[in-house]
Amino acid sequence: MHPIVWYISGHGFGHASREIEIINALRDRRPDIPIVIRTGAKRWIFDLTLRSPVDFQPTECDTGVVQIDSLRLDEAETIRRAAAFYADFPARVEAERACLASIGPALVVGDVPPLAFAAAHAAGIPSIAIANFTWDWIYDGYEPERFGAPWLVERIAEACAHADLFFRLPMWGGFEMARPEVTTDLPLVARRSTRDPMETRRALGLPCDKTLVLLSFGGHGLKGLSPAAFDSFGDEYVAVLTGHLEMSQAARESRRGVIEFDEQGLYDAGWRYEDLVAAVDVVATKPGYGIIAECAAHQTALLYTSRGHFIEYEVLVQEMPRYVRSQFIPQDALFAGEWRPYLEELLSQDRPEPADVTGAAVAADEIIGKL
Repeated sequence: MHPIVWYISGHGFGHASREIEIINALRDRRPDIPIVIRTGAKRWIFDLTLRSPVDFQPTECDTGVVQIDSLRLDEAETIRRAAAFYADFPARVEAERACLASIGPALVVGDVPPLAFAAAHAAGIPSIAIANFTWDWIYDGYEPERFGAPWLVERIAEACAHADLFFRLPMWGGFEMARPEVTTDLPLVARRSTRDPMETRRALGLPCDKTLVLLSFGGHGLKGLSPAAFDSFGDEYVAVLTGHLEMSQAARESRRGVIEFDEQGLYDAGWRYEDLVAAVDVVATKPGYGIIAECAAHQTALLYTSRGHFIEYEVLVQEMPRYVRSQFIPQDALFAGEWRPYLEELLSQDRPEPADVTGAAVAADEIIGKL
């Protein structure tokens, strides 16, 4: 059986987490299909959440966006790194073509490094792009000509255009190179808990009579959060933190209304992050496809703040009310601990209709059908 080679962007957790769901769904149907993953993403997320073994091959397949922390990014450095990566793109494509030739895959899937599709085309291997945005669209928002790379967007779009099929996820932007006849719109791909939320609360020692707010700001951390952010919760709200949140020592010492978990410890004990998302009432976060999809899957409300100049943000903010109750909180209020009025406004909203979160199963069936 020839394998599928899966390229996954190293930018953030969202690309990896949703592709893991698709791989798990595919393996549930066809456990005989070998899978090779080539990515710059951290291996730990795959080790924790893949349900069957894969051939994991660390590789730089794109450069993403340079984050200073979870809420700030560096536009100039983002374009500089991307320009350096794509300046010698033909050589990278040839090296990746040779790699694919040695593997001999039946199919290439990418979320959504342009290198994957250019290399697959050069090797004569069909490819599928799965994403809610394309990198040419993201970088065009930073005016790359201002940073000395006027050719960057066009080069990336040309590479993406080599994909034979495009599986477009909700809340999308870009895809100008994707012809309608080769584009399929998928439902949301989301990690889903299989546990009862109240059972999760009891098992993890979370209060069943409080409004729980899970702070979810990714692997870059959230520095400078005031202890007042938790002291002001009073008796009604409880903040739930995981090991990815960096806060001041003063905040750690101010234990009122705070419950902390070590995320690795949760997984070691048989729990998953989506179990927490399902068990809480609110997730406080920056907007990203993955966390929006997970909140939609569990009808968990979403309190969000701004995240710097990232063009996807505007699309997500516009589209997310279709899927989740959502409320903006300014960063100054977030850091000062003035959460209560925003939480109260959020929780007073009507729930939207349950979202279709079967995207992983649909994508898996489509991919199997193309083999």
